[in-house]
Amino acid sequence: MKLSLAIVALALSAPALSFAQDSIAVHSGTIYPNTFSSGSANISPFTNTARRFNDWAISFGAGVPLVQSADLTSIKNGNGKNLFGYSAYVSIDKAITHAFGINLQYDRGETRQGWFNTKKSAPADASVNQKVGARTQYDAISLFGDINFSNLFRRVDNHSPYRWALHGYAGLGTLAFRAYQKDEMGSSMVSEVKPFNLKSMFAEAGAGLKFKVNSRIDVESRLMYVITGSDEFDGGGDKYSTINQIEEQVSDNFFNVTLGLSLKLGKHESHLMWHDPLQEMYYKLDVLGNKNQDIEVCKKGDLDNDGVCDDWDRQLDTPAGARVDGAGVALDTDLDGIIDLYDKCVTVPGPVENQGCPVVTSVPVKDGLVDESETKLEGIEFNLNSDKILPSNTPILNNAVNYINSSNGTYTVIGTTDTRASEAYNQKLSERRAKNVKDYLIKNGVQSDKLNAVGRGEKDLKYPECNPATKCPEWKNRANRRVYFEAK
Repeated sequence: MKLSLAIVALALSAPALSFAQDSIAVHSGTIYPNTFSSGSANISPFTNTARRFNDWAISFGAGVPLVQSADLTSIKNGNGKNLFGYSAYVSIDKAITHAFGINLQYDRGETRQGWFNTKKSAPADASVNQKVGARTQYDAISLFGDINFSNLFRRVDNHSPYRWALHGYAGLGTLAFRAYQKDEMGSSMVSEVKPFNLKSMFAEAGAGLKFKVNSRIDVESRLMYVITGSDEFDGGGDKYSTINQIEEQVSDNFFNVTLGLSLKLGKHESHLMWHDPLQEMYYKLDVLGNKNQDIEVCKKGDLDNDGVCDDWDRQLDTPAGARVDGAGVALDTDLDGIIDLYDKCVTVPGPVENQGCPVVTSVPVKDGLVDESETKLEGIEFNLNSDKILPSNTPILNNAVNYINSSNGTYTVIGTTDTRASEAYNQKLSERRAKNVKDYLIKNGVQSDKLNAVGRGEKDLKYPECNPATKCPEWKNRANRRVYFEAK
């Protein structure tokens, strides 16, 4: 039976050992997965060559099992003495992350319990007083999880060397055993459980404290608690025997204290279970903190002293005092080709010859009316049934501001309409149009005593043929909806 369990354990561990050599050099290939599906543009396939840590180990050790909860125990079972057995284990350990792993373990041992050591002679009245001795030989295969609490709860500000680690273990397995009982008449086997059946299932849990000797070897002390699930493990006989009626529990359980070594496999320097991500982060921060990072701003300087480095200055000869945009180009607000520094009329376009201001010419007057065909002082048009000045007309009105200010005369701002709607309505609409234009001119610098505003409604048509009895094209109706200037 012992030989068969050992063969099964070796067979289960062989596939794991075949993959024990790992590596990680970061993948340097040029073929990446689809970034739209993976969510990252800087990833590479995870293969056996894409690892940085060893994640396999072989552990072995020996210890002392002590039956604690049973009818016959190892711990001071009425005689004031403890009976020590022996145990040994070997396991294949796989680290899944820096805080969790899985271990496949084979255990073999013998517990000793009862009123005396079975290697010694039994008292003469052992069977009469139920003061028998017992021993149990067992073999077990178990699979359990390994939690690295030191990595899981490691403090963020802990910069100390990482040499100790507290681990927690829990798992299930199959337990085969033979229990022997001894009294004054001799020793005999009273119970036997074969492996890999329902009666052989058991559970165990415990903790271990590891010390890293070097990058290859760990020393570990473990305390495991084994729940056998059987009332016959302690050697008390079948469950209805007299000895098995001493205590009410139906599971004989024992502690197993062991001391062992772990040999880490693989070609890398560090094992995953000893990897501290926070320590690696601190190391990188220290490297960045100590790195001399001299950032040279304006490597080529700022020759024109406009506040924009020559590295990205699109105009390297900006005149002193000129305002510039982010690319170092001098501003030209009215887009007339003259930068604001030299433009006397920054918001109104004008020719270079007149320093960026509109040219004011003498205005011929015919019967007191400004001739619009021969002057820059143009009239403006309005939308149907509206007295609002259109944004497209502001350059014309700005030109009128400069013209009126440069003249000595006074002007009447005249508002008109087309012939649609009633005469009374058109009169009021024309008055509002004239007043809005007058207010705009005054707001932009024309003296109020130079202007007067009147409305002429539909009585002053630019195209008189457009009357209610005729149908005019829209461009003529629009021309009739105007404001113009009349010199006094």
